[in-house]
Amino acid sequence: MTPHLWLPGQNWAPCLSVSAGSTVFSSVARIARDVGEPVAVEAIPREDWATGDYVAASVDEGASPLSEIESTTGRMVGVLARDLLIGALGERYATLETVGSWRDVGDDLRLETLTRAGVLGLSTSSAPQSRAALIPLAYRGHVTCKGQAVTMGQFVEPLPERRLQAPVCLMIGTSMSAGKTSAAKAVIRALKRHGLRVAGAKVTGVARYREILTMLDAGADCAVDFVDAGLPSTFCAKDTFVPALRTMLSRLASCEPDIAVIEVGASPLEPYNVDAAVAELGDQVKLTVLSASDPFAVVGVAAAYGLVPDVVTGRATSTTAGTELAERLAGVPALNLLDPRAIPALDQLLVETLSLGQLEPSHTG
Repeated sequence: MTPHLWLPGQNWAPCLSVSAGSTVFSSVARIARDVGEPVAVEAIPREDWATGDYVAASVDEGASPLSEIESTTGRMVGVLARDLLIGALGERYATLETVGSWRDVGDDLRLETLTRAGVLGLSTSSAPQSRAALIPLAYRGHVTCKGQAVTMGQFVEPLPERRLQAPVCLMIGTSMSAGKTSAAKAVIRALKRHGLRVAGAKVTGVARYREILTMLDAGADCAVDFVDAGLPSTFCAKDTFVPALRTMLSRLASCEPDIAVIEVGASPLEPYNVDAAVAELGDQVKLTVLSASDPFAVVGVAAAYGLVPDVVTGRATSTTAGTELAERLAGVPALNLLDPRAIPALDQLLVETLSLGQLEPSHTG
């Protein structure tokens, strides 16, 4: 099982008629497909907007000529003024980059790209280094079919709910950009060397396709995220998130993996439902890998999660000084998983915590 690469086909062609530039489908539209009827772009009253609605917005004349969007293939593509961008209304609450929501859009209907994946809203706070990613946009309308808004949720594959039976390697972090995805890649590669069938997932955070593509590139036999479950981000109510999480876990179960490597985005105290994800996984978690931005953050995140990781990695282990301090503070091993010299120690950790010697690989990779 691999992520869908359904692309909107000829029935989406009317979108082209509202712009003199090119039409660019951002990666949150990667699950979209023809709905069996022609679609149109129609303005919908602001009070009727909702998270996950697909909208069309034109790139503002003031946008940087270097502006880029992550496309439905995961590649970065340039966009220019007057190009039409197909994205989805969403929300973001990132500590190090951007805070914003479609709910903050004013009467002028100006939008911005809250992520390069095409999550659209209006930024209310952003770090200086992140402002280049905020492409200014003008709302042109919702993608509609027979007068009804087309939403991400329409394209979620119905699956019978299945319990994921495989043991879980949980990838957590002290913050965004702490090294979780790089750690997941290292763990997946190590597990594949044991001939195991590995499933990968990112179950919380805000949409970027590149993160699960990285897992697939590392050798994962299947990978999913919350976009596959119809969410542009997991900054949402718990009763919205939990059914989406169960959809993701059911898709992983259908892959019949020997091991699942599951990343939770952001940090535990950010409102992305990390706590709900960890609680749902429960005692299936056999190995917890903490990617730390600095050694002292290890103590704080351990207290917030109420758990002690099995190993610390990430930016905190960039040097021997950081590694030694992280080990002293956490009381567990610290490994720089970007360093090939750490591979034997990682392999030994996986063998011990996951009882790999007792696992009978159901498939070979």
